[in-house]
Amino acid sequence: MKKYDVYGMGNALVDMEFEVPDAFLETMGVEKGFMTLVDEERQFELLEFLRSERSVRSGGGSAANTIVANAFFGGRSFYTCLVSNDEMGDFYAQELVRAGVDTNLADCRAQGVTGKCLVMITPDAERTMNTYLGISESLSVRELRTEALCDSEFLYVEGYLVTSPTARPAVVEAMNIARGAGVKTALSFSDPSMVKYFRLGLEEIVGEGVDLLFCNQEEALIWGECRTLAKAVDRLKEKAGAFVVTMGAQGALIFDGYCVHEIDPVLVTPLDTNGAGDMFAGAFLHGITHGMNYVQAGQFASLSASKVVRTFGPRLNPEQYRQTLSEFLAS
Repeated sequence: MKKYDVYGMGNALVDMEFEVPDAFLETMGVEKGFMTLVDEERQFELLEFLRSERSVRSGGGSAANTIVANAFFGGRSFYTCLVSNDEMGDFYAQELVRAGVDTNLADCRAQGVTGKCLVMITPDAERTMNTYLGISESLSVRELRTEALCDSEFLYVEGYLVTSPTARPAVVEAMNIARGAGVKTALSFSDPSMVKYFRLGLEEIVGEGVDLLFCNQEEALIWGECRTLAKAVDRLKEKAGAFVVTMGAQGALIFDGYCVHEIDPVLVTPLDTNGAGDMFAGAFLHGITHGMNYVQAGQFASLSASKVVRTFGPRLNPEQYRQTLSEFLAS
């Protein structure tokens, strides 16, 4: 048996989440519904207007949310990331320790600024992100831990890493190491803007193909360069041995390598959609590494995502993960 169920790679970002009206985004010139990379000055400008608003601070980053979910569900996880030796970096590292996730952060951390993601939630529960990557943009092959990667069942990578000139080749290297060691490869497209503006980089990461791909409907259509989901599904089959397409309130489509399955949604009134896709991926990976078939894992992931969209922030508290798994297993 492998030591880890999932070895993850992603940006290490401290999330700062605020509830804002649509008018705020319009006034500040923020593109709604997307993740936009900004410099530190721009992020500070936005924060100055939001300091009086209620906020939640949490360890974040897309892949980190997925890895933490897998760990709190009872999985064994390793996470490769990069934070500095500042207060935000201490906070982030401690969050991973509390979740029981092994990391490369036990090594001496460099000076710099830990990345931060400003998450703005509008009344329709849509999340809009402005991200300053800080030191995380320098993630490279130096942070890879080959022994842990080779002793994992899955390598899971977030598509956001495609934007970094050092992280992208590190992901390609990790994919090659995984394939050579018989470790299954999994990738999340992460955001429509990654597929739209960094397609060539994603194609480099995908290479000849990945074992498992996660995306939402919009990302699938952009990747497939088509207008119908059916055609997008056919295009995804060309590069992914299996895949998940999440569709919000319409549920999800799952291709297990043989058949496409429809997963019904768990209908709830969402408060905050930030982290829903990350939770879906974490629950799904936990399911397929713990005896569930793809349909069962999809149903478990759908239930789990419905829990996180009813909370403010991208993660649940530890007990809620355990309760969600117990609820699914009892159903």
